[in-house]
Amino acid sequence: MGKVKTEYVCQSCGYSSVKWLGRCPGCENWNTLVEERMYEPATSSPARTFIDVDSSSPSPLTDVDTSIQSRHPTGMEEFDRVLGGGMVRGGVVLVGGDPGIGKSTLLLQAMGKVAKRGNLVLYVSGEESARQIKMRAERLGIDSPSLLVWTEILAERITEKIKELLPSCVVVDSVQTLYSGALSSSPGSVSQVREVTALLISTVKSLEIPLFLVGHVTKDGSIAGPRVLEHMVDTVLYFDGSSGNTYRILRAVKNRYGSVMEIGVFEMADRGLREVKNPSEIFLAERPEGSSGSAVTASLEGTRVVLVEIQALVSPSYLGMPRRTVVGLDPSRVALIGAVLEKKAGIRILNHDIFVKVAGGIRVDEPAVDLAVVAALASNFLDRPVDEDTLLFGEVGLAGEVRGVTRAEQRIKEAEKLGFKRCILAEDSIKALSSPSRCTLEGVKTVKEAIDVLFG
Repeated sequence: MGKVKTEYVCQSCGYSSVKWLGRCPGCENWNTLVEERMYEPATSSPARTFIDVDSSSPSPLTDVDTSIQSRHPTGMEEFDRVLGGGMVRGGVVLVGGDPGIGKSTLLLQAMGKVAKRGNLVLYVSGEESARQIKMRAERLGIDSPSLLVWTEILAERITEKIKELLPSCVVVDSVQTLYSGALSSSPGSVSQVREVTALLISTVKSLEIPLFLVGHVTKDGSIAGPRVLEHMVDTVLYFDGSSGNTYRILRAVKNRYGSVMEIGVFEMADRGLREVKNPSEIFLAERPEGSSGSAVTASLEGTRVVLVEIQALVSPSYLGMPRRTVVGLDPSRVALIGAVLEKKAGIRILNHDIFVKVAGGIRVDEPAVDLAVVAALASNFLDRPVDEDTLLFGEVGLAGEVRGVTRAEQRIKEAEKLGFKRCILAEDSIKALSSPSRCTLEGVKTVKEAIDVLFG
């Protein structure tokens, strides 16, 4: 072992300094630098690579063998959808989320389905004992001899066991509880998280074994530890939801093997997470009847169309600066739509308090929901409800025009399934349709024309 070197490392961003600083120059957070002891190697050694394979000579791309199946479904369709079709050989997935949101439950259910097909799965936990994992597995109805559970926090011992067992899949819950014997710092520190992750990735990449890592999150909702951790893995998933809501949404923020636009919807039940096959029915189940300020739109999440309800409340303001509260949408976009309504449609709402939200706890960032926001704001301001069987989608421009959006036909078909009889959309989108629809389609060119169609 070489000589000891002391560094002060920021626990938020990984910035290191030879002396203590009250404020981190990297992320500008206060009191985040912690002293850590590092060991410099006594002799020089070649740098470790993530893929520990024989790379003595490069090979032509045409000679690379891809005949082996590269993806393996877990058996949970919603989970596989977000992963891009299933587990990838040698792929490393980082799963983050608030404490108690259901990360461990999700992975245990998925691994239970993998093990049920006869595949050997290694589930390593640094937070729970084997008895605790067994109790949760019984509640979830999981009972497979192919699912091996192990309580261990030493990274070197875990990698040795992986090489010995050669499982079909490995889960580590969580990466912040592990430590490497090569470092003297405590588990969960930046240096330990970085070293442990690199060691695990090096092992599973060489053996082509899928690896799932559970990561803790900070107060602002990001993965705890340095940002480099997210760059080291192949896929980063976030499990979202609130404690007062039974529905959970799994979304990818990074995916080297698939789209980051896909979402998976789950419902937390007594026996674990239940997959929601048709989220549109869930998000519209409690829609109020005959109430103003409500409009339904079709949002595209990856390859899936999800119908969501946009709710708006417009009330006179007695403040010098009216309030703008937006949940589930981009606040800047809602402010833009409010200005367009005032300038182009003659609806004076800028001196009012405006509250807009997406019902069901889902977040929508697609411009196709603009027309529904227009309808919800105008409906509440005029105190006139939008017809319950009417769906709206289209992008709104600064000139007050309504523009067409992609996959209009797919959105209309989803509306037909749920019984909508009328669709208001951009006129250009109607021209691009290739087949007739059972819904009555009404094309509009401007925001003023859309409001006249709805309330005229």
